[in-house]
Amino acid sequence: MANPTAAMLVIGDEILSGRTRDSNMFYLAGELAKHGIDLCEVRVVSDDATAIQAAVKALSDGFDHVFTSGGIGPTHDDITAENIAAAFDTPISVRDDARALLAAHYKTTGAVLNEARLRMARIPDGATLIDNPVSVAPGFTLGNVHVMAGVPAVFETMVASVLPTLTGGAPLLSQSLRIMRGEGEIADTLSQLAADYPDLSIGCYPFQKDGVFGASVVVRGVEGAQVDAAVTRLAREVEL
Repeated sequence: MANPTAAMLVIGDEILSGRTRDSNMFYLAGELAKHGIDLCEVRVVSDDATAIQAAVKALSDGFDHVFTSGGIGPTHDDITAENIAAAFDTPISVRDDARALLAAHYKTTGAVLNEARLRMARIPDGATLIDNPVSVAPGFTLGNVHVMAGVPAVFETMVASVLPTLTGGAPLLSQSLRIMRGEGEIADTLSQLAADYPDLSIGCYPFQKDGVFGASVVVRGVEGAQVDAAVTRLAREVEL
């Protein structure tokens, strides 16, 4: 049986402007691979209502799970929550359980739970809260869409909260081989290897070191014996 599929939607003008470098995709990809969920697509959209809704609808229809990152904070440009709700044609409002979490947190810190901070308690009807042990303000799951903060430390804890609730498949295994030859010299060998092992993903990533061209070949798959066999054959054929 094939593994469940996933997509990621990264939301934020700061990503597209180059002001902020996204690390959440890298983290999510690794965690999903270990859990046996295949990350198949990643999109980045601006803080634009139409763009967010269109992307959420398309990804939700196309994949088993969608993970979003960014846009659920207290400021005016944090518009993810209401647009996830709109994409599902679902009402959204400040929910009592989310409000209670924030109220207890800010009482402890001595800060005021003002209108801006209450924006983080807006939850679409029917959604399930995602725990946030770092800063308390929850994410939420609506349908097959898991809505999470963009701050890496918070995003990572939310992923840790969600993954145990999802049914995974076979973890993705990988091995790499460093070959001190240019891609053009090993292309035919890799093409034949890929044809002979159709269930494996074989990627070739070139590099240059001290004026010499080389390539790192990464073999991925869910069957360890197949991965081993493919790497062993490749090493033999390129005469490492």
